[in-house]
This record gives sequence, structure tokens and C-alpha cells, in this order.
Amino acid sequence: MDFYKKLLIGKQDHYQIEKRYIRKDGGAVWGRVNVSLVRNAKGEPQYTIHMVEDINEWKRLETQFLQSQKMETVGRLAGGIAHDLNNLFTVLSGYSQLSLLGLKENDPLRENLEEIKRTTERAAELTHRLLAFSRRQILDMKALDLNTLVRGLEKMVGRIIGEDIELTTHLAEDLGRVKTDPGQIEQVILNLVVNARDAMPNGGKLILETSNVILNEDYARTHISVMPGRYAMLSVSDTGCGMSTEVKERIFDPFFTTKGKEKGTGLGLSTVYGIIKQSGGNIWVYSEPGQGATFKIYLPRVEEETEAEALPHQDDTGDFPRGTETVLLVEDEPLVRNLVARVLRDQGYTVLEAANGDEAMHMVREHLREKIHLLLTDVVMPQMGGKELVEQFMALHSDAKVLFISGYTDKAIAHQALFRPGAPFLQKPFSPMALAKKVRDVLDFIPPSL
Repeated sequence: MDFYKKLLIGKQDHYQIEKRYIRKDGGAVWGRVNVSLVRNAKGEPQYTIHMVEDINEWKRLETQFLQSQKMETVGRLAGGIAHDLNNLFTVLSGYSQLSLLGLKENDPLRENLEEIKRTTERAAELTHRLLAFSRRQILDMKALDLNTLVRGLEKMVGRIIGEDIELTTHLAEDLGRVKTDPGQIEQVILNLVVNARDAMPNGGKLILETSNVILNEDYARTHISVMPGRYAMLSVSDTGCGMSTEVKERIFDPFFTTKGKEKGTGLGLSTVYGIIKQSGGNIWVYSEPGQGATFKIYLPRVEEETEAEALPHQDDTGDFPRGTETVLLVEDEPLVRNLVARVLRDQGYTVLEAANGDEAMHMVREHLREKIHLLLTDVVMPQMGGKELVEQFMALHSDAKVLFISGYTDKAIAHQALFRPGAPFLQKPFSPMALAKKVRDVLDFIPPSL
């Protein structure tokens, strides 16, 4: 009504407003209302012209864009939290393992320290799930057939959903191959299955379906972040309670759950989202209250088998390898730096410690006549990052070796061009044994002659 008053008193000659209308069938539609006031020759108001423009599609794209931006922001936050937690877990796990080494088998403290070590490992798994959501975890990418994966999971899915829920599969015979991590896609499917089961407490029907699809430019224009092309589609559908618009908008948010604190962490579907995005795919949810839900996953098809990337493995067996070389340790987290320095000194190394790149280079210039065999540095640090530090350090010690450590994964860091792909790398949290073995491996490595 205020707009009309402004029109009538001549403060403005038209106005525009966006409004949400409810159709007869109960559905909502967005419209942009344009109102203009027509006056006679004397300037007296005569009538208004109303024009309503359908902006439903524009609003849908705006919502998709805002959701995409929100997920990107939350993903960066989750990755940063996981990085900081990995520093702490490195310290907790490291000191508990060092303490265990000094205890006899029948020492009463051993059981307590073992429990601390196990709990730290479980906590580290949570950070891996945060890294999955933030798309900063390591994926063992392989070309695979989703149908084979689904068939291999049918018995497990049957046990998960129980006898009250009917399982049906519709698998395309000529399904194209996709490049992704089979273990992570199994986790995606099982997380979606558990979500569907919980939506059908009184029983129902669960449908797993695959098909080949082509997403054209028209589809890409109406779906943010989708590239036109050939995809393999995997869908998980249920006949459960469905979800409201408000729930759909937050369904992939980390720690968001409608199940109550005792039934989950709220990380299941956010992990699904991160894995699919990191695999170059997209995931969409379709649901209405009381109408069940369908999650559709689109992964780009590939034509040929590609060599799988090896997953990192930390071997904690055997004896600690020793050495007498000089190591320059650069780590901005004091607790981690103290632990790493202690482990290396215990094995015979000479360790020079620095909290950042500037301090490290000052130390290098002070010890210019001394040989430094290894630069052991964190990647992400204030003032001077690991990449810049390595460039300056190698200009003075060209024959030295370099080992990067970080709470992020090597592929996430390489993707950000913080160091070259394939550089020696140890991901936090790591054990004292894994650290000692990695340092020895890097020092002993002889590059192939050209």
C-alpha cells in the first residue's frame, strides 16, 4: 500500500516487486509485479497498469547458485577445520605411541594409552569425512562399471534395509564406465541406502537404478555447475516420508540431520556430496512431503581404463630407521613441531627448528657452511608458504631433499599449485614410525639418471 501512496503523491511513477503466489493445486510460483500509474493531462491519477512476469525459473537458478556458493564456503570452512584437527591428532597419536614404546607388555598404563590411540584414530576418521565434503581427500580413481558395483552391494543393502523394505534394481545393460574411487562410491550408495531406510520406518520400496544419459546445453543452463556431455546416472529412490523444501535446501549441509542426535552425526549426506563433486559429478535430490525421495547422481562417462592411483599407506611395523643427517624442520604448529623434532632426534638426526619460512631462511643463512640434507616443511603456513620456502632454500642447498607435510591431502594441495604433483609428501595425522620411515626413504632416494 505504501507503493500506491508514493505513486499517487507523485514521488514515483512506477514500482516493481517480487511476490510468491500459491496456485490452486497448492504449488508455489514466483512473479515479478510491475505497476505503472497513468495520469491525465492535468497530472491527475487515472488508473494503474499491472504486469506480472513469471520468474519461477530465474528464482530456481538463483536458489541453485546461492546453494552452490554456500556449499563452497562451508566446504572451505570444513577443510580448514579438518586441517587444524589433523595437527592435533598427529600430536595425540604420536605421543601415545611414543609412550607405548617405553612400556612393558604388562604395564597397567598400556591399556589406557592403547585406548587413547584407538580413539584418536576414530576421531581422525571424522576429519577424513570432513575432507571428503570439502573435496580435499585422496581418491583412488579407477575406470569402473557402476552396475558391477551395485550388484556387489545387493546382499549388504538387503541386510541394511531389513525385511520390511523391498529392494528393486533397474540396471542399464550398456552402461558406460565412469572414473571414480570404487570404495568411495560404495560409501555413497550405502549412505543413501541408510538415509532411505530411515525414511521408511514402516516399510516401503527401495529402487536402485542406472542409465546412460546425455545432459545437453539446455539442461546445463538450468542446472548450476553442470557441463554438457555424456553421463552415467545412478539413482536411489524410496517411498518414504519425503522432505520439505526447507529440508531439501539444507540436506547436504554438514552436521544437518532430521534424525536426532542419537542416530547420526549429520555428515553422511555431506560426505556423499563431497565425493561426487570431487569425482567431477553432480547430485540432485527430488522430493515432496509424503512422496518419497530420489537422489540422482551424474558421473561423466569415460571410454578407456586408466591406471589407478595408489593410496597412501602408513606402515607402523618393524624397527625405527635411524640416521645422522641434518634436517631443517619448518612447522607453524608448536605441538607438531616439538613431536617431529623429538622423533627425529631420538633416531640420531640433527634437527634445526623454525616456526615459519622467514625464520627458516634466516637459520639457513646462519648455517650456510653446514650441510642441510633434508627440508621437512609444512605446506600451508603464515608469512611464507612451503612452496616459496623450497624455492629459496634450494637456491642455497641445491642437492638437499624435500619432504612436505600437511593436514590437507597431497592432491588437494597440488591442485592449488602449492607444490608440484609427485613431490614427497606425508599427510597428517601420521605416526612416529611412518614419519621416521618416510624421512629415511626420502633421504635414501636416488633419482634416475637422465
